[in-house]
Amino acid sequence: MATKKKTARAKPKRRLNQPLGGNQMPRFGGPATMMRLPQAASAKGLDVGFVGIPLDTGTSNRAGARHGPRQIRAESCLIRPYNMATRASPFDTLQIADLGDIAINTFHLPKSMAIIERAYDEILAHGCKTLTLGGDHTITYPILKAVRKRFGRLGLVHVDAHADINDTMFGEKINHGTPFRRIVEAGLVDGKRCVQIGLRGSGYADDDFDWSRRQGFRVVQAEECWHKSLAPLMDEVREQVGGGPVYISFDIDGLDPAYAPGTGTPEIGGLTTMQALEIIRGCWGLDMVGGDLVEVSPPYDPSGNTALVGANLLFEMLCVLPGNVPRSSRAKGGR
Repeated sequence: MATKKKTARAKPKRRLNQPLGGNQMPRFGGPATMMRLPQAASAKGLDVGFVGIPLDTGTSNRAGARHGPRQIRAESCLIRPYNMATRASPFDTLQIADLGDIAINTFHLPKSMAIIERAYDEILAHGCKTLTLGGDHTITYPILKAVRKRFGRLGLVHVDAHADINDTMFGEKINHGTPFRRIVEAGLVDGKRCVQIGLRGSGYADDDFDWSRRQGFRVVQAEECWHKSLAPLMDEVREQVGGGPVYISFDIDGLDPAYAPGTGTPEIGGLTTMQALEIIRGCWGLDMVGGDLVEVSPPYDPSGNTALVGANLLFEMLCVLPGNVPRSSRAKGGR
């Protein structure tokens, strides 16, 4: 008797998380997560996780960045899932969720560094990349310690008003003014593949910026960015930092206080929001392995504009991570 031939079942498509839409629930309602995404207890099965680190124990002037993650999430409710400028639609191809906040030690900064590193070790072990809502800039050091273990030595795009390469502040090695010196000392980055953009203001000595240059960093001071598009600069940056994994760390004080007043150490003469978009969009095509947005201080941000800018820049970072396929490319059969 003839046997029936079994037909292979098609594998079910993975159901991707989607932000809650404005026509499903008013923008001022719904979950208080990044872009009103589902919150996940674990990074298992995720391609990208938004993570909050409510820490400002490392600040040296105006505090308040511990409230940054919550306010960035609140302002992110307006962001829609499709990038009209770049045609990136990350929620079509990437599994993304909000992983909540890291439970740092409010009273002990070194212990918080260890807590953050362990938390990111666990997230990255699932193959999940992170986009972090800060928190002050101290957090980048333990994050990169974990990212380095997963991906190897990193290239770096660092946007900031300050180089953050002090050896100590008030005798302390760990704070928001020292992370990039600690990162270099720990061998986490390849100095020749690192760029710092937007540095400016007053200082104590030439070494405040020149130490970075001696490590091989390209330092682009804010004055070099005035009154022009940064798209040509980013063509050069891609050439320099490419060829390996790249991380982007964006201090909101890299922007001029006219655009982002809600931060702890504002400096006049900074970048515009349009230049910020050019920098992040200019990272498209690099092997981006994560990013952070730090130093949003809601107590100094009465309109919410600084947090709104931060939320949008995090969305732009999401749109340049590998795995994004612009909709126009899919329509043409591209990858």
